[in-house]
Parts: sequence; C-alpha cells; structure tokens
Amino acid sequence: MKAVLARHGRRLSVPVGANFSTKRMATAASSMTYPRSVKIVEVGPRDGLQNEKMMVSTENKVKLIDLLSDSGLSAIEATSFVSPKWVPQMADNSDVLKNINRKVGVSYPVLTPNIKASSYRATSWRLWWNADFGECVQGFDSAVAAGAQEVAIFGSASEAFSQKNINCSIEESLERFRPVCEKANDLGIRVRGYVSCVLSCPYQGPVEPSAVAAVALKMHEMGCYEVSLGDTIGVGNPASTLAMLQATKQVVPVDRLAVHFHDTYGQALPNILIALQEGVAVVDSSVAGLGGCPYASGASGNVATEDVLYMLHGLGIHTGVDLQKVMAAGEFITSLLGRSSGSKVALAMAPKCKTGPSHL
Repeated sequence: MKAVLARHGRRLSVPVGANFSTKRMATAASSMTYPRSVKIVEVGPRDGLQNEKMMVSTENKVKLIDLLSDSGLSAIEATSFVSPKWVPQMADNSDVLKNINRKVGVSYPVLTPNIKASSYRATSWRLWWNADFGECVQGFDSAVAAGAQEVAIFGSASEAFSQKNINCSIEESLERFRPVCEKANDLGIRVRGYVSCVLSCPYQGPVEPSAVAAVALKMHEMGCYEVSLGDTIGVGNPASTLAMLQATKQVVPVDRLAVHFHDTYGQALPNILIALQEGVAVVDSSVAGLGGCPYASGASGNVATEDVLYMLHGLGIHTGVDLQKVMAAGEFITSLLGRSSGSKVALAMAPKCKTGPSHL
C-alpha cells in the first residue's frame, strides 16, 4: 500500500513506512510547480556523435536512431547537413535520414548550415561550415530531398564568441539564418533555433541574460517554433540559470523554450530542475552522455538522457519514454565506441538490469 500526496495535479507516491525524512522530502517536492509532462529532445545521434573521433557506420547510426525511436522518444536529432570536410562523421547524412525506420509521432530534425566558414579553422568539436548564402540554402535543399521535415539552426548569445569563431557579429550571423527560415516556412518545414553560450563564454566570461533574450527573441520572430538555450561550456549554476530564464521568458513564451545543458561541472540536473520550476517543458539530452566538453578534455559534455529521465520519473513527471530501452540504446553505442557510458544512472543500474527490471 502507498500513501499518496497530490499537489498541482501531480500524484507523488510515498511508500507506507517511509521514514519522516523521506516523507518530508516528498512533501517538499510535491509543493513545487513542475510541468505535468516533459518532452525530451534526444541529440545523441547528431550533437553527440559529431564529437566522437571514432567513425560510426551508417548502419549503426540508423540502428541507434531506431533503438531510440522504440524507447518512446518523440524527437531525435538524426544528423546534420554540413560540409563533410569539417564534420566527416556526418558525411552520410542523406543515407542515414533515408534509412531510418520512421515512426508516427516521432520527429527527426537535422541541422542545416548557416555559417560562412571559408576562412575559419576546424577543431575536433567545432562546426565550421564552408557555406555562403547559396550553399546554406543548398544544404537545406539536400536535407529536404532526403526527407527532412524539421531543421535546426544555431547562433550565439556571446558577441566575443561570434567574432572570435565566425568572424561576424551576432546580428550578421542571425541574418544568415533568414534564407533557411524563409524557405522552410514556405515549405511547411519546422525550424528549431539553438542559442549557444547562454550562461558563459570561453572568451568573455559570463553572458548577460538580456543578450540571451535578444537572440532568442530574434529567432522566435524569424519563425523558429522553439528556441533551445544551451550552456555551451557547462559552467552555469542554478542562480545564473534562473536569471537567464527569467529574462528570456519576458520576450519569448515559455512554451517556446527548451534547455540544453552540459554537465561539465555536474550542474546539468540542478539547472534543469530550475528550468522545470520556471515552466520549461522541453529538455535536450544525449543518450549515454555522448559528446564531450570542448573546453575540458575528458570532462562530461551533454547531460545524459538516462540521468534526466531518472530525475523526471522520480518527480512523477510524464515523459512517455522507457528508461530501460534508452539504456539499451546507450549500451549499444558505447560498446561500438569502446568506452563506458557517460550516464551515472546507466552505470549504477547496469548490474540491476541483469537481475530484474527497474521501477523507473
């Protein structure tokens, strides 16, 4: 039997016989306002794999995406249509998109180029696209020809980051999105925007919340149905996350916002919790924590989908995603890459999976 607490439309189950401390914590959690359900945007097959040095075959990329589709995820970033010169891992973009087993109700967004990069250098993690305005649209056209029904574009909230890495201002970089946004909207293809460096920049340090709000608003006005706010270097904390979200919510409806945290300093889950309390109901994450940190070799990068699911399910928030199946997908891809999972939950639960199913 269980005693049940009900707050804000959510039922939080507390086992009978639980000690006072457990009940008190459950009551405290139930008194906070969270979304009833949260959508997970799985970015591992694109944002995760593009940072992996080991090349993954088209067949295995397709299998990874199909495994993730079977888990109940409703949004899986499949690939990117960028120059293979800069991102060889994504050279098979069309083949991947054409061969996945598309499920009804699941979207498979792809990244399309928006940055002129003829004079930029490439590193193991950066995406410098050799694309002028015409090539930008060509990349979009290639994505559409391969069956893309949703595309994603990127921009930075840091002027220093924009100038240092793409040799143009934020305003100029945003204007380079416009041809893709306009063409996508004409074709009925959804566009998602990503804002990087929303909490701090490796060159200028902390980024003002007002700067993030301005870029998010611009993307929203250009037709992005959703804007994902990314802590690129993973140094944010709950206080800076709260300030950034409160500023951005003033100009972009919260139901049009998503968050994308890196776990470099172990702050991803606390930051996501703040976002949930602020009404954000879309969270980006990467299976097995694929994708390292660009500024700290060996450190965590993208927050692991398994860890996010464990927290959300523990809060009684509906995701529609089967944690065990996501863990199986993570085990598949990490075995191919020859390394352990970047998910703490997956590592902790692995022995239990051999003896019986998890309650989460």
